Amino acid sequence: MNYRPLTQTRNVDRILVVDDTPDNCLLIQAILQDEGYEVELAESGREALDKIDQAPPDLVLLDVMMPGMDGYEVTRRIRDNIKLPFMPILLTTAYDQPSVAQGLDTGADDFIRKPVHFDELLARVRALLRLKHSVDERDQIARQREDFVSRLTHDLRTPLVAADRMLDLLAQGVMGELSNDVQEAISIMVRSNQNLLTMVNMLLEVYRYEAGRKTLTFSPVNLLDLTQEVIEELSPLAIDKQLELLFESGNPSEDYSIKGDRIELRRVLTNLIGNAIKFTDQGSVTVRLSKTHMSSTAAVKLEVIDTGPGIPLEEQSTLFESFNSGKHKRSGSGLGLHLSRRIAQAHNGTISVRSGAGEGSTFTVLLPIH
Repeated sequence: MNYRPLTQTRNVDRILVVDDTPDNCLLIQAILQDEGYEVELAESGREALDKIDQAPPDLVLLDVMMPGMDGYEVTRRIRDNIKLPFMPILLTTAYDQPSVAQGLDTGADDFIRKPVHFDELLARVRALLRLKHSVDERDQIARQREDFVSRLTHDLRTPLVAADRMLDLLAQGVMGELSNDVQEAISIMVRSNQNLLTMVNMLLEVYRYEAGRKTLTFSPVNLLDLTQEVIEELSPLAIDKQLELLFESGNPSEDYSIKGDRIELRRVLTNLIGNAIKFTDQGSVTVRLSKTHMSSTAAVKLEVIDTGPGIPLEEQSTLFESFNSGKHKRSGSGLGLHLSRRIAQAHNGTISVRSGAGEGSTFTVLLPIH
């Protein structure tokens, strides 16, 4: 994979000067153009927003006091528009400290007092443009990393799937009878390959959520039925470890239906219940379904309660971050809980943990009923 280097020749920096006094605009324009900048002018907040929507500049030099829409409101609207790239905002003001504080709190990056000293103006412009270039390079690195992850996971899946099918054929004896030792070795290879394929698939799903490229299909989902399906599927793992896998719900006739993506919700259930079984060596894993409220909205609460070793308090704050696998010796890639949180958030829900060292853990998912 080839990527363009970061050290490209930059285009001329574009600056939008916003001031309701034409003489001020023209004077500042002349100074900035002498320094090699491309300058556009706007004499009102509305005109400035229109120009920014059409072609976002690299920096906005914005007067605070303007009729109709002042500089604070222009700043707020720029920062509220998530579609815009980052552009530093330099406020010009003739007022005192409170107005400066208000501008910075609204989202401006710096200010300069009137009457403007041109050496100071140019110094602040250069500093903010350095910030802009730094942010742009950081974002470019992030985009390249996301593209690399996407390509890598796609490219890895093909040989892994092929290896999985070939190993399956070998295990079936299609290519000849195998000794017990060879069959055992192939079984280990199959499990290892499937674990790696699962990790690659999960990494790809995380990337899709992070890049905003994940499309969910919402339809009515009965969480009671879905939970029972997942428990039935995972019960052999609990039996192998001699654990009780229990399911509790309120009134059997209660409707636990929500609107959601069934495949993604199944992923959350499988991950949480599977983790509970994986990290619990004795005792039980209890899955509990009930009705509750979140932000005055009816919701379904799913709790996965285990009697495992628990999670130290210092690890809980980062538990749902990507690639944070904790310090347990059986910890995996650290992607499962991060992906589960992204799925819950995509359903306008939440996921949380309550635990303590030696006290077991309770993971709670709240999903609103629409």
